[in-house]
Amino acid sequence: MKYGGAHRVKGVPGLAQISIDLKPNRSVSDVFINQKMDLTELAKYIEKKKKNDEGITYFHAFLTAIAKTVYNRPKLNYFVANRHLYEHDKIVLSFVAKVSFDDRSEEMMVMVPFDKNDTIYTVSEKVKKKVDSFRKRKTGDIDKKGANSAIDFLGKLPNIIRVPLIGVLKWTDKKGFLPSSLAEDNLYYSTMIVSNLGSIGCGAIFHNINDFGNSSSLLTMGEIRDEEVIVDGKKVVKKLCEWGMNFDERIADGYYFSKSAKTLQYLLSNPELLEKPVSEKVELPEIRK
Repeated sequence: MKYGGAHRVKGVPGLAQISIDLKPNRSVSDVFINQKMDLTELAKYIEKKKKNDEGITYFHAFLTAIAKTVYNRPKLNYFVANRHLYEHDKIVLSFVAKVSFDDRSEEMMVMVPFDKNDTIYTVSEKVKKKVDSFRKRKTGDIDKKGANSAIDFLGKLPNIIRVPLIGVLKWTDKKGFLPSSLAEDNLYYSTMIVSNLGSIGCGAIFHNINDFGNSSSLLTMGEIRDEEVIVDGKKVVKKLCEWGMNFDERIADGYYFSKSAKTLQYLLSNPELLEKPVSEKVELPEIRK
C-alpha cells in the first residue's frame, strides 16, 4: 500500500513497533515541546532584507529553517499508518491562509513542497506565488482544486449523505486508498502543519494532531517580543518568540525531538545558512568533535 507518496521504513526497532501497537492512533500519541526561540539575529537579517527590498519575511525564514531541519533530521518526515512506519517521499510543509484579513474571509489550505536545492529566496517566491494567486482574486473567482474543492462540495451535503460518506473517506485514508485528488492541497497530507499566529497578534498554542491523513507534527509560532534574559551574569534584551510544537511520539524519541529543536534554533540564530540549499548538512557546534 502507498500512503500519499511515501515508502515503508524497514528495520523498525522492537520498542518502536510495540509503541505503535500500544498507541495505534496519532491523536493519543501527542508530545508537546514549548520553547522560546531566540530570533535576535534573524530580526537583524530580516531588517537588512527589508531595506534591500528583497521581500523576505519571518514566515519565509521559519518555513525554510523548518525544511532544513527536517532534511537534517529525517525522522521528522516519518508517519505511522496501519501500524507500520512510513517516510514521506518529499518534504512538504502546509498552512492555512485567509483570502483576506476579515472575520468572514474564506480560508485556503496551502502546500509548499521543498526541493533539495531550495533556499530562502526560492521558498519566498513559492509562498508569494501560492498566496497571491488567490488573494488577488475575488473569493467566488478562486479556482479551487483537490481538497479545497472537495471540502466545499462535501460541506454542503445533508447529514444523511455527508456523515456516512466522510466515514468511507476516513476508512480509505486509514487503508491507504484515499483518492489522490483528495490528498492534493490537503494539509493533513504533509510533513508538517505550520501556523504563524504571531502574524495575527496571538501567542503560540498546542494544536492536536489529527488521525486523518499522514502529518505527524504541527508547529505554531507566537508574537516576537523584546525580553530581558541573563547572559554571562548580565541582563540583555533579546527578541524571543514562543513556539508550540506537537509531535507524534511514535516516530522518534524525546532526545531526537530535543536535538531537532536545537537544530532549528541554530538555523534561526544563523540565518545566513538559510541562503544555502535546505539539504545541506548542518552541524551543531556542541556536537562537533
